[in-house]
Amino acid sequence: MKKKVLATLLVAAMTAAMMTGCGSDNNTANNTPAADSKESTQSETPSSEAQSSDEAFDYGSGNITIWAADTVTGLTQELADKFMADNGFNYTVTVESVGEGDAASNMIADVEGGADIFGFAQDQIARLVSAGALQQLTGTGYDEWIAAENDGGAVGAATVGSTVYAFPMTSDNGYFLYYDKSVVTNPDSLEAIVADCEKAGKNFYFEINSGWYQTAFFFGTGCTLTYDTNDEGGFTNCNINYASEQGLVALKEIIELQSSPSFQNGSAAGNAINAGAIVDGTWDSAAMQDMLGENYACAKLPTFTGSDGKEYQLGGFGGFKLLGVKPQTEAGKLRVCLELAKYLTNTDSQLARFEGFGWGPSNLTAQANEAVQANPALAALAAQLNYAIPQGNYPNDYWSRATSLGDDIISGNITKDTSDDDLKAVLEQFQNDCIGYAAQ
Repeated sequence: MKKKVLATLLVAAMTAAMMTGCGSDNNTANNTPAADSKESTQSETPSSEAQSSDEAFDYGSGNITIWAADTVTGLTQELADKFMADNGFNYTVTVESVGEGDAASNMIADVEGGADIFGFAQDQIARLVSAGALQQLTGTGYDEWIAAENDGGAVGAATVGSTVYAFPMTSDNGYFLYYDKSVVTNPDSLEAIVADCEKAGKNFYFEINSGWYQTAFFFGTGCTLTYDTNDEGGFTNCNINYASEQGLVALKEIIELQSSPSFQNGSAAGNAINAGAIVDGTWDSAAMQDMLGENYACAKLPTFTGSDGKEYQLGGFGGFKLLGVKPQTEAGKLRVCLELAKYLTNTDSQLARFEGFGWGPSNLTAQANEAVQANPALAALAAQLNYAIPQGNYPNDYWSRATSLGDDIISGNITKDTSDDDLKAVLEQFQNDCIGYAAQ
């Protein structure tokens, strides 16, 4: 679309959007439609008549910086350059290689010096909102587009409280089972996988000291661990029942797995040696295909028989990559950044990332693409997501605490010989700690 069309379409949306200044935490005001605020409309946004022509509204010029994962920097630059050329905007776009994991920390450390548009993992959204690093989208029209175009999990991941803050980019940040089909005869059973790996002298990789992978066991037995947040990104409550019979079954199963000689703690294909199976994500699909060759296979996570004799399906998190826009002081630049972010997350752009790098789309139309549905890794992830919960926002302390729980098992501080009473005490302490993180 051209600049004149943008000016017409965006006037109402941007009246609301420009009500959020860089670093603003006044979300009550931000959620109020701009039409209800004469001061905001008059002082920050030109009238609709003035914006009805190219000459009346100045989109400005200058530089826009995008942070993207290293693998997609080239494609992101191509897409951004095409968008600018097609729309005739006077901005130079520079795409820098900053991964989703580092982008949030860098933005929080220096919002003003950070990128204008940046990709990040959804578990960082609460921290970014608290730091004032994300332009709110609710009430701008972009939130409606996001809800219509993307799956529900991705939309939820882009939302804090009742406010949408980001554009969904993928629905592929989950985990499932890669396995060597010449070794593993029954990928549906954890016990069978372990037995096959032991028999073949192969390793089974599962990162039990990660708060992300560890939930596969606890969520699988029916445990809950989620946090409630307010619109400012603050944690208000922890919903957890790890200190329960379900939690005990999950903890015992982790201990049982760790006791196998085939067990290796890890989740990165690049670090895997002599692997018969590994719980990992789509980002390692190419590495796993290279490793396993014609024996490459994927499946949802298996079931296991718990200490209570019942069968449980391993669950876990479903994760998402999001694209955020930093609040801007210039209305023209903000409009261009928001439209560019929308373009970078539309159907065609998501399909381009899938075709080039195997990224799993959050866009509903892209998800229905024949090639996407035929991809073994994405098919396995899609099957696993039926047993996963969308990953919400978690305090940093939770991740550290989950690591310490796994480390206690790996180091032998907690073993198969540990009494049920002592295991229950471990779970009680873990639960109390997690509840305490919401009160800080």
